[in-house]
Order: sequence, then structure tokens, then C-alpha cells
Amino acid sequence: MGQLEDAKVFIRIVEAGSITKASEQLGIAKSAVSKKLNDLETRLAAKLIHRTTRQSHLTEVGSAYYEKMKIVIDEVTEIDQTISQQEQLLSGPLKISTPLTFGLSHLTQSIDLFLQEHPNLTMHIDYSDQMVNLVEDGVDLAIRIGVLKDSSLQARKITPITHKLCASPDYLAQAGEPTTIAALKKHRFLLYSNALLHGIPLVDKNQQSHQVYPNAQLMANNGDALRQMAIAGHGVIFSPTFIVWEAIAKGELKVIMEDYTLPVIHAYAVYPKTRFLPKKVRVLIDFLVQRFGEHPYWDQGKIIYKS
Repeated sequence: MGQLEDAKVFIRIVEAGSITKASEQLGIAKSAVSKKLNDLETRLAAKLIHRTTRQSHLTEVGSAYYEKMKIVIDEVTEIDQTISQQEQLLSGPLKISTPLTFGLSHLTQSIDLFLQEHPNLTMHIDYSDQMVNLVEDGVDLAIRIGVLKDSSLQARKITPITHKLCASPDYLAQAGEPTTIAALKKHRFLLYSNALLHGIPLVDKNQQSHQVYPNAQLMANNGDALRQMAIAGHGVIFSPTFIVWEAIAKGELKVIMEDYTLPVIHAYAVYPKTRFLPKKVRVLIDFLVQRFGEHPYWDQGKIIYKS
């Protein structure tokens, strides 16, 4: 059993990218991680990782051992979960990464409900719009919105993300409500920092596509801040509905350009590729898919959270 435990540590070193990061993820001392790696290499009479003061990389033997041992570890984990008397009880650590605004506005409430059902789990949630490396940072599950580019990850759609153009009634009373692309371009905009690079895509009734590149009066990297500035009357906001839905429902913001169709993207549950997906991750993904669904509550104007 000692070799199996040492092999698990070796796999964590490889996936984390260093002994230091592996020790942080495993919650054990760096010296203990190094010892387990040394013990494994001694037992196998083979060098698995070339280590220098600046970097480390797998040997040819180490690469082959990693690929085969990953399969073994997955098999053992699956067997343990299948025969365990505690199989229905989710427990242990679960590390999640989520975009800041979506996480605070919607995921936190879901995690609250999920933990009420599974109190033996211990959650570590990273709220950030920065793209984390799931393997290196030891993240079990990440929520990502938009087009997925990392082919080394698995993903499952959680819910569609629709967008609206809107502004405060006071702003529209002063600046006028646009109904055409030409009129829209004359307005002041409040934009998410990278939205200006891609423009705002709209499709008219004739299925003609238009790309609007507005002059932004304000750019920010946080959707909540942009919503507040829009409510205060500083301009037009192009935003996912999960950010502005309550302001629209309260009449603080008014949807404009409703004769045009705006893009629909998706929120995904993303996790590292592996033959075996831990049950706690799978159950959480199922829970989120069921909670948000194809018609999320914010697009229905409903508040469904109860503590």
C-alpha cells in the first residue's frame, strides 16, 4: 500500500508541476513529498523526475509510469467508492473556481443548498475572473462562461447565458432610446474591459449580422460595477442577464434594441480529463444543471433561493 500512496504523491507532483505546489495541494510538508518521491524511485530502481534547482521534468520512464499508474489509481478509487458502505455519503475536500460576479450572485446560493445536503464536504471556492490552471492549482471543478479553448479539459453545459442592451430610464429620457444600429452607435457605453475588442454582435429581423464597436465612456473588469453605473445614468450597458435581471425587474434599467437578437453563450462545468470522475464532482455538476437548467431563474424573473 506504501507504493500506491507514494504513486499518488508522484502523480500530484506531475500534475501540479512542482514538489512545492504538490505539497500545498496535499497539505503536507515539502520534505515529506520529496521523501515519498525518493522512496518510490528507490523502490522502482528508476529515476522518474529529473530535478534541478530551477526546474524539473519527467524522464522517459517517469512518463510511462505516470500514464499507467493514473489508470491504476482511477481503478482503485472507483472500486473503493463502489464497495464502500459510505458510498452515498459525499465527504472530503472539493475545490472550485468561479467567475467573481456569477459566483457571488448565483453559485454561492447553490453551494449553500448543496452543503446542506452534503455537510461532510469541505469546500474551497476561488472567486476570480482570472483563468486558473485546474491541474496545477488542484481545482476539481471550474465554472467558465463563453467559448472553451482548452482541449485538455472536459466540460458539461450548465445553463445558457443571454445578453441584453439596457440603460436607465433617466438616461434614455435625456439621450433618447435608440432603435437602429446608427442611433445606438451615438450613445455612451459602459463596457466590460475586453468587450471593446470584440464589439457587440447584433442580428436584425432579416438575419443580417451587425458588429457595433462603441466608444466607451467607462470600462471596468466587473459586471456589478458596470450595472451600478448604468443604473446611475452613465450610459448603455451590454451585459449578461444574470447580472442585470433584478435591475430590469425593478425598473432601474430598461432593455433597448429589442428588435435585434443578441448572442447566447453558455456556462460550463469544467474539470480535468480523467477516466474516472469523482462522485462528489459528478453529483455537484448534476445539482447545478438541475438548479439552473435551460431556462435559468434569472431569465424568468424568479427568485428561487431559500436558505
